[in-house]
Amino acid sequence: MPDKHLSSEFDAELGAISNRVMEMGGLVESQLAQAMYALSTFSQETASQVLDRELIVNRMELEIDRDLSGVIARRQPTARDLRLLIAVSKAIANLERVGDEAARIARTVQQLIKAGLSTRMRIPVADLAYEAELAMASLRKALDAFARLDTARALEVLKQDDQIDQEFDGLLRKLITYMMEDPRTISASIDLVFVAKAIERVGDHAKNLAEVIIYVVKGTDVRHAPMETVENVVR
Repeated sequence: MPDKHLSSEFDAELGAISNRVMEMGGLVESQLAQAMYALSTFSQETASQVLDRELIVNRMELEIDRDLSGVIARRQPTARDLRLLIAVSKAIANLERVGDEAARIARTVQQLIKAGLSTRMRIPVADLAYEAELAMASLRKALDAFARLDTARALEVLKQDDQIDQEFDGLLRKLITYMMEDPRTISASIDLVFVAKAIERVGDHAKNLAEVIIYVVKGTDVRHAPMETVENVVR
């Protein structure tokens, strides 16, 4: 009976931590959506809200990390449970970095507004928005896979990463064209290159999260592995 009681307590603690990870994931997803809205509307207020939310995300990372350390110290988890706790630690690190990328976009919006370029520069907002939609969809799918420990869903995230990379390459070519046609747009276009790169990095963090899920379930580290190898692991 005592062992069962301790096991139930451990499961409850793991469940509570997993719920916090999902809450953090929803927060950074909303933060990224806000950052893109700030860019499309050149809203100083919304950009400021994104930066305020970064403080909340950072605090959540520290709180979940503290809870993880407590669980490991008290429970001495078995191999698979320890993999899950390690995965949670990696997951929140990647989610915090997604929040950093959203904050980077918000700061870029503030710079563009300060430079007075918001109304007179051609900005490929639709292209940036599409790249962001792909990245957010990938992040959402990775979080869903994490909640269910679904390796098939995680594999889908890995396969979709190339599409985000291709979109980034297309945006880069378009911005270079803008700079060649009108040198006055060089400074702002460079800022937007960093926005596009920030979005691409969100996709990378979703990919990292997907790799962690496969590690938890299968016990195999698939980072840097070719897709064929990953598919064999997931089967």
